[in-house]
Amino acid sequence: MPQVDVRKDEPFEAALRRFKRQIEQEGILRELRDRKHYEKPSEKKRKKTRGRR
Repeated sequence: MPQVDVRKDEPFEAALRRFKRQIEQEGILRELRDRKHYEKPSEKKRKKTRGRR
């Protein structure tokens, strides 16, 4: 779980940018989008094979 401590004399916006960067690097948003709707195993396989081409 990403966690950001706001440093002394640091604006909130800077801490928020660091938090967003951590979330992006860990792939949390991508996983959230992928899990938003159920995807059948056959659809996952199809998507995976399309990505290889």
